[in-house]
Amino acid sequence: MVTIQVFEPALYCSSGVCGLDVDAQLLAFSADTDWARLNGMQLERYNLAQQPMAFADSAVVKRFLERSGADALPLILVEGEVALTGRYPRREDLARWAGLTLPDTDSNAKRANTCCASGKTC
Repeated sequence: MVTIQVFEPALYCSSGVCGLDVDAQLLAFSADTDWARLNGMQLERYNLAQQPMAFADSAVVKRFLERSGADALPLILVEGEVALTGRYPRREDLARWAGLTLPDTDSNAKRANTCCASGKTC
């Protein structure tokens, strides 16, 4: 099982999906987080405002903050190593880190375009 740790900037609530003005990026990441957990990944999220000790207790995170500052968050660690900084991972990132293959949702459209483009009856 792959362990992914997400160290996030200070958010109003643990998921960042709260209040009246919800960030679309956080909403998408929340859905991808659910998908990751359903596919066997251990995904831990740490909010700087609510869990500051998680940031202080990790030497990797502490060095990152000293070098880059909190404005460079989020910081994503995979198996304890820096995998991504400055943005939230997409589902494709999570799948790659876990060695999973995402279903090709465009495969039917690609086949149809290839068939029709070749002049054959589709």
